[in-house]
Amino acid sequence: MTLATASARTLRIGPIALDVPVVLAPMAGITNTAFRRLCREYGAGLYVSEMITSRALVERNETTMRLIRHHESETPRSIQLYGVDPHTISEAVRIIVAEDHADHIDLNFGCPVPKVTRKGGGAALPWKSSLFSQIVTQAVKAAGDVPLTIKMRKGIDPDHLTFLDAGRAAEDAGVSAIALHARTASEFYSGFADWNAIGELKQAVTSVPVLGNGDIWSAADAVRMMEQTDCDGVVVGRGCLGRPWLFGELAEAFGADSHPVDATLGFVANAFRRHAELLVEFFEDEDRGCRDVRKHVAWYFKGYPVGGDIRTGLATASSLAEIDDLLGQLDHSAPYPGADAEGQRGRSGRPKRPALPDKWLESRELAASASEMMRGAEIENSGG
Repeated sequence: MTLATASARTLRIGPIALDVPVVLAPMAGITNTAFRRLCREYGAGLYVSEMITSRALVERNETTMRLIRHHESETPRSIQLYGVDPHTISEAVRIIVAEDHADHIDLNFGCPVPKVTRKGGGAALPWKSSLFSQIVTQAVKAAGDVPLTIKMRKGIDPDHLTFLDAGRAAEDAGVSAIALHARTASEFYSGFADWNAIGELKQAVTSVPVLGNGDIWSAADAVRMMEQTDCDGVVVGRGCLGRPWLFGELAEAFGADSHPVDATLGFVANAFRRHAELLVEFFEDEDRGCRDVRKHVAWYFKGYPVGGDIRTGLATASSLAEIDDLLGQLDHSAPYPGADAEGQRGRSGRPKRPALPDKWLESRELAASASEMMRGAEIENSGG
């Protein structure tokens, strides 16, 4: 594969110095310890946990406490939090800091999922400017010396953009970096990200790094985004699905030490097998780990000559031995298929009218009657 390269670039988020300006985006059910470890084995950067609900953390939900654990090889450790209540979020931050669960905390203001936005959470929340400022200010204070960042979208829809106001407010509140997914909530994951908005935010926010997110499917895309927008780093989400070695290509593109990638079918098969192995270790259950890796099959083998029977087998395997047998039937010498393996992957959806609380857009301030309703936004979900 031909890689676009840039001059050596690093990134500092508070006290954290990264060899490359690259961040793994939180993705529900994807960026668990297993996937983060796998991506780290190929490249460099900051690897963020899947989104953690603040209320569940404060209540010490068993599943949530498991999700915030990191493998000893993970450094720096990063956790993303979601919530709608300033007090609950600040309490969750205090727990993370006091109990040394992470070296970096991110707040999610980008989720476009209807069952979140209809309660005023996710990408809908920055519209309520005072509430947004309260959450970020209190979270930064609770974080102390641990760098706290935010990830957001452009706004709710083209007529209700919030990213510039929210970016300035977050900067004033003392965040260590701001990431922008250059789509609105109404766009979901459809169409093309508006990289010009990232450039606008970079011009508006001058004292902390601005990171760009959206439509980075290759290292060349990352280089181009940074050149076009002058942003300080990139956040990679769907582009690494089934391609954890993308972080190796990104490291090479930004001048860091990396191992050349020759993505033959054998290389991909080994990556898939390693992913399954790490999931088994993470869940401490072979059947559950092998079931979890099933959703990755289509992403890993996109464009490769893998027959339907083998794909079906991998998508139903319940043991590492079954996976080994199926992978052994592949032609490991089959070369990288080029364009057929590239481009968009993961969910996209279609533009849709955002689901919002009643009369949400009538004011930038939060009505007292809406406070209790918003507590329902604190559910297990993700996106951004």
